[in-house]
Amino acid sequence: MQRRAFLKQTALGAAAGGAALAAPVFAQEAPNVGWRLASSFPNESPTLFAGAEDVARYVAEATDGRFSIEIFPAGDLVQPGQVLEAVQHRIVDCGHTVSTRYFDTDPALCFDAGVPFGLNTRQMNAWMSQGEGLALTRVLFDKYNILNLPCGYTGAPMGGWFRGEVKTADDFRGLKVKAGGFARHVLSRLGATPVEVPAAETYAALEQGIVDAVAWIGPYDDERLALYKVARNYYFPGWWAGTLQLSLYVNQDAYDELPKSYQSVLALACSMATSNMIAKYDAGNPDALRRLVSHGAQLKAFSKPILQACHEASLAAYKELSAKDPMFKKLYDSMAAFRDKQVPWFRVAEGSYDNLVATLGQTGG
Repeated sequence: MQRRAFLKQTALGAAAGGAALAAPVFAQEAPNVGWRLASSFPNESPTLFAGAEDVARYVAEATDGRFSIEIFPAGDLVQPGQVLEAVQHRIVDCGHTVSTRYFDTDPALCFDAGVPFGLNTRQMNAWMSQGEGLALTRVLFDKYNILNLPCGYTGAPMGGWFRGEVKTADDFRGLKVKAGGFARHVLSRLGATPVEVPAAETYAALEQGIVDAVAWIGPYDDERLALYKVARNYYFPGWWAGTLQLSLYVNQDAYDELPKSYQSVLALACSMATSNMIAKYDAGNPDALRRLVSHGAQLKAFSKPILQACHEASLAAYKELSAKDPMFKKLYDSMAAFRDKQVPWFRVAEGSYDNLVATLGQTGG
């Protein structure tokens, strides 16, 4: 197939004139490699879990099955929050996760995923590939003997499902919220009580009042959990991240043992998995949101005073964490500077175009 041919040509190099290396040469030089991958995502999150499946499939296809990756869903081999440690100590060769899970291990790791009032998907991708993002985060991951590869984007998350209305910032006080990472830290500053609940138990936790609100991802994933039946208030925007970048954690020793061609194949497979994931979310979210509203979900925007309070709490957290950790400060300063250059451009170009199309569409019937 075309995808397979593309990967093999790119990863293995091309002879003069653009012809790929001959298959017999590849077969003689390519070793058989079998890796194990631990995912932080359960089967209940098929879009997130599919990122690892894409990587394994592309790698196998591009190497005629000589490089294989066996995937273990969350909890099968290691728990969702143990993927970093499992890769670090080579219990597995690689892991697919989101770095916000490891805020308690090292808050700076969140810059590999998404932070409050941070970058949107395209800006994050640009910061990682053309800015300082990937280089800086790799310095951070080096102490864990891990090479991080961007491997999926969710797009901007929703603000979450709430059993009751949130009219002022004071309404966060005492609120039991399922949230993770940096979001949990900021919500605590606002007086909320973060609660850890597995995805599969989220519905029951809301129904029984174990939690009052759940910050998940967006309509395409949220619809599967049917949370609208027990918490109809669906707030936006998800200010705790402009996007969530997923990553493939690769044990550095395992990576160094790969032939250069396999290293290239792995990087290309992650890029293709990333493209697939954001495309799935962009294609699926609009219809999923319409279905959720038709089922009774009440779409509500956080008020400007609430968002201002969240922003102030986030800035206080950034200041405090930067004072404690020079690497955190370096990442924050780089991300913030990149964002502050990007946002005006996006307002001029993408934002104005989107508003134009929306306006013309409405007036056109």
